[in-house]
Amino acid sequence: MTYKNKIITLSGVIAALAIVYILTIIFDPQARGSRSDSYSWLEPGQNNRISGISITREGDTVNLSHNGGKWFVTRDGKDYPARQVRVEDFLTVLSKKAPYPVRSSSASSHERLSLTPEKATQVTVSAGAGPPFLSLLIGQSDITGQNVYLRKQGQNEVRSGEDKFSVYTNSPLNSWYNLRLFPENEEGRLKDTDIQKLIVYPPDEGPSQIFTRSNKEWTFNFDITNPDFSKVDSYIRDILGVSGDDFIDGISLSDPMFNTARVILELGNGTTRTIRLGPAEEEGKRYATVSGSDFVYSMPAWAAGKLFVEADTFKKNVE
Repeated sequence: MTYKNKIITLSGVIAALAIVYILTIIFDPQARGSRSDSYSWLEPGQNNRISGISITREGDTVNLSHNGGKWFVTRDGKDYPARQVRVEDFLTVLSKKAPYPVRSSSASSHERLSLTPEKATQVTVSAGAGPPFLSLLIGQSDITGQNVYLRKQGQNEVRSGEDKFSVYTNSPLNSWYNLRLFPENEEGRLKDTDIQKLIVYPPDEGPSQIFTRSNKEWTFNFDITNPDFSKVDSYIRDILGVSGDDFIDGISLSDPMFNTARVILELGNGTTRTIRLGPAEEEGKRYATVSGSDFVYSMPAWAAGKLFVEADTFKKNVE
């Protein structure tokens, strides 16, 4: 056999083996099943059309509403700012393709797998006045505890997949709140470099502290030797990032209790933001308001403590 004929023969064998391999993949039920396992519960690209999300579990419901490009938590008819990133991450879990193999197509399995409306956790993704984009029932975990059973309401088909849901569906209501006193700071729209002047009136009726920016340095209304300006910047970042632990109803924003202490921030654009705090309650908790906000925040003692520090805090460390 000539060299040319050998090449032709080997090429033919390779081509035949390739065809056999392709046909094996096409007609292999297990391979076909692995392709059908890839599934998403929510069609990608619909996020800008979503008007709300509700999560119902054991009789309690979390209602999230989308308005003006932002997410809110609706409680007792009032909207509170939601953690935008948390809501978006949850929608990503629902819309991302992942392995969700079919486990049953029989309605008789629903009760056993806790996939009835009475037993399941239900997630509804709404689209205005129209029918919902998704009504998902999340049932019990499988024997490994790593996966859960799921089905769309109105369908018998049951799938299972990694439990990326319970971190959202089993969490308390206030985990959805954006409890930052400056919620815009979550998106990086308010930075320490925006603050040109800081005035602090502490709750113990001690002397006020005034910090005034001068380029990259700070001047003070109190005596301090060898100041560390980076510590002032860090202090301001702590103030901008401080959070409460809940929203409080039934207290008026104009209540004189909020004259106990104040923190005033003057921004480079000429606006002023003021935090006003009430007296210490049980375990040092304080109630707080922020100018421009309609909410009263509950602040644990450790969070309120970030707002008031001693002058010596801003000294350079001695090596």
